[in-house]
Amino acid sequence: MTPEHPGTDHDGWAHLVAQVEAWIADDPDPTTADELSTLLRTARDTPEPGMTEPAADLLRRDADAARADLEDRFSGLLQFGTAGLRGALGGGPHRMNRAVVIRAASGLADYLLGELEGATPAPRVVVGYDARHNSHRFALDTAAVMTAVGIEVLLLPRPLPTPVLASAVLRFDADAGVMVTASHNPPRDNGYKVYLGGRIVTDAGQGAQIVPPADTAIAAEIARVPSVASVPRAPSGWTTLGEDVVEEYARTAAAVAPGGDADARARLKVVLTPLHGVGGALTKDVLAKAGFGDVTLVAEQAEPDPDFPTVAFPNPEEPGATDLAIALAASLRADLVVAVDPDADRCAVAVLDPRAHVPARGPETPQADGWRMLTGDEVGALLGSDAAARVRAEGAAPGATPTLACSIVSSRLLAAVAADAGLRFASTLTGFKWIARVDELVFGYEEALGYCVDPAHVRDKDGISAAVRVCDLAARLAADGRTLIDALDDLARAHGLHATGQVSARYADLSRIGATMATLREAPPSELAGSPVVEVVDLAAGTDDDRGGLPPTDGLRLLTADGTRVVVRPSGTEPKVKAYLEVIVPVASDADRAALDAAHHRARGRLDHLAHDVRVALGIDVP
Repeated sequence: MTPEHPGTDHDGWAHLVAQVEAWIADDPDPTTADELSTLLRTARDTPEPGMTEPAADLLRRDADAARADLEDRFSGLLQFGTAGLRGALGGGPHRMNRAVVIRAASGLADYLLGELEGATPAPRVVVGYDARHNSHRFALDTAAVMTAVGIEVLLLPRPLPTPVLASAVLRFDADAGVMVTASHNPPRDNGYKVYLGGRIVTDAGQGAQIVPPADTAIAAEIARVPSVASVPRAPSGWTTLGEDVVEEYARTAAAVAPGGDADARARLKVVLTPLHGVGGALTKDVLAKAGFGDVTLVAEQAEPDPDFPTVAFPNPEEPGATDLAIALAASLRADLVVAVDPDADRCAVAVLDPRAHVPARGPETPQADGWRMLTGDEVGALLGSDAAARVRAEGAAPGATPTLACSIVSSRLLAAVAADAGLRFASTLTGFKWIARVDELVFGYEEALGYCVDPAHVRDKDGISAAVRVCDLAARLAADGRTLIDALDDLARAHGLHATGQVSARYADLSRIGATMATLREAPPSELAGSPVVEVVDLAAGTDDDRGGLPPTDGLRLLTADGTRVVVRPSGTEPKVKAYLEVIVPVASDADRAALDAAHHRARGRLDHLAHDVRVALGIDVP
């Protein structure tokens, strides 16, 4: 029986029912097929004669909710883009499920076969997966689809971090790599990341994530897949790699900081959390190989668990995600906290910062004692400065132009570090798919806790090798009685204090994102944090010189007379508009602790003022 609710579009409903029934008939997974069948039955329910009004009203509400759910699930095929696929698990074309993955694998296979038509040997693809719900199943489906059409598939041996997959693409000279992961998304999500290399990409982007036009070409092949039933799947025939692929990754990751003071490394006390992801044991093993033996895992978060039970969001940037680790570090009197996200491609660091100490006026907490997370820009500056020092110490090859790189929304401090060291600097669009393909890259980062310290072996962000470099720097500083905070103070004395922050607006109505950007373009603020706006660059228009040589992208960059910068752009993964803020406070080269404290105080005040003005410009309610 079809619903007879007021406002029902019967033609639209009939079309939706036909779509749902066709998808169920083609669904290879009984679980998601049953899920859709249940939703369809609920959506069709209408009150029976004689049913009490409260019961009838409840039934109608359930039916409306089920119909709305089906409309969302069938609002189109989950879009394949430069981030691959990412979405909530569930039945239907707008969810992550076996039917969507099989179609994606078939489309990717057709793309590879088309690009290498007539070439021998056949395309080679490495497939990896994490410990999220259905990750292993999606990886097996991918292997089965590709093997069936003659592609050589190398499957990683078990749930492993994304950097292991990225390194295997380079190690095996693979034409492509697939990583089944949703990184630090909520438990309900999963995703499908694609890398290209081998004979498909032969320039500096070999082994990196896809960029246009490859994404649209692959998406077009996916759209041509008529049904899951039409896609052949082999029952076997792929190669499951052995543990040597993990051991080789661990060896190279541990070697990113060769030499060093063995005693200083052994003394460094580290607390590590993988946030219920797949990076715990491997990160600890790599740190041990590098000489860092005093590493304590947060027991409650040490083992992979796809439900991430101790955190609201398994993202080390989110408030509360690292509370257990910081509490343990405080109790153990550790030197630092290292947190890797669930697929271990990002790395967060927490330290004891005397400036963050709160005088005892409330409950005693590690944060009140001064424990705080370093920002991605702070860690990026530390690792970038360290990379520059390594280039100076080792020397560059004749004719080489070693390069430091970061995204356009990251701090300008790295550019100053590069200039001071006589190195080339490159600014890229947001995302490691761009950073990792910079020519002669020696270090790259983005403010969202992503760092590439070993591009020769991993052409992507890698939280594990970054953790080795962070621990090495901390150990060397500790041997001299200094800390990472002291190193940041040195950078402030050399280049000024660069303080960064963010403001974001989340929208339920996605059309408001475009409207917000259009309004900002038409009427940008004339003043920010008390300083006149002297430059407004539309990153989607203008000349290459205006954009710093970057391709057009949806965004706006504002610069004020005192050097304050704001970059506004829609998020690539969330229904948000994000604004990235940076203020620079001059610091004397011989500034003492009191002068630095005062500079931090001024920077915080200016950032707060700037955040207020940006909220007003974005139309966000101001507290």
